[in-house]
Amino acid sequence: MKYPFPSGAPDLARSFLDRLRTAYDTFRVTRRERRNRADVNISPVGKIRPLGTTDVPLVFVTHNDIALLKAFLQHYRQLGVTRFICVDDVSTDGTREALLNEPDIDVWTSPVRYGRARRGRNWRERLFSEYGSNRWYLNVDSDEFLVYDDCFGRPLPSLIRALEAANLRRMAAPMLDMYPKLSEVAGGQSFVDRPWQFSRYLDGNSYVSTLTKRGISIKGGPRGRKFSEDNELIKYPVIYWDKRCFFGSSPHQPLPYQRNFPSVWGAILHFKFFTNYKIKITEAAEGKQHYNSSEHYQKMMDVLHREGEIDFSYDQSIRYEGPQQLIDRGFMTKIDFPQER
Repeated sequence: MKYPFPSGAPDLARSFLDRLRTAYDTFRVTRRERRNRADVNISPVGKIRPLGTTDVPLVFVTHNDIALLKAFLQHYRQLGVTRFICVDDVSTDGTREALLNEPDIDVWTSPVRYGRARRGRNWRERLFSEYGSNRWYLNVDSDEFLVYDDCFGRPLPSLIRALEAANLRRMAAPMLDMYPKLSEVAGGQSFVDRPWQFSRYLDGNSYVSTLTKRGISIKGGPRGRKFSEDNELIKYPVIYWDKRCFFGSSPHQPLPYQRNFPSVWGAILHFKFFTNYKIKITEAAEGKQHYNSSEHYQKMMDVLHREGEIDFSYDQSIRYEGPQQLIDRGFMTKIDFPQER
């Protein structure tokens, strides 16, 4: 399977034997998850409210993301999110205080750090259980901005109806790392209302995609191209969570695996490289909360020490112009929205 999609849609053709392997792996790993499941120490800061039947909830994890927080909340409120449920991982930059001032946000904390909570998977599973199964959630981090076909004209309830009409229980969305061009940054930057006004570019052709028995895999992007990272980029940020769901061994391949081959795709604009990217890289490298003790952030630190900046741009960098552009270029799919009643 090629990504971006040459024909505008993913080729998800799989044999009966492939589907059988997926079903068996779902059975095997689900049994393990149920057997080994342990409660996680997590508690709310202040009062929390149950979700209403019409709420569109978003679960996210954050750590020192005050630079993006205002834009993050604005973006998802515009998409139709009505409730935010957050785990603040010991922020010290004012993020927690800002969250507590927002009436539509429930804030949770834990004495367990992100890495020991299985990179946040234990926290998320606990929150889904706490707020209720058998409903749709958005599931992202605070530097991830979901976009999809006509997302600013068709809010999330319309997207969910389209997924249900297609008999889908989640939507795929690769993380597209966004980055600035150093020549533009050197020319000066005024205040930006949306993060893509600073980190304007994404890779056009550096991705490798495969179909595995546990779902779609997409790797590469600017971090893969420049630092040989093997990080998984696929996520399922819009997900129907029920009693069959677990995150298993990866947040990128949730159980049951049969649901990880959807025909409807959005994209996540990932702002790891925003105005404060040097601080964030240093923090991640020293905190060692990410995969393999943040090994890939150590590589970035080496470049920062040697060159002072990280230039991700190359001859196939694309300047982001909006969701329709991502559809036209095959990063996302068009969506067959049901007719509104």
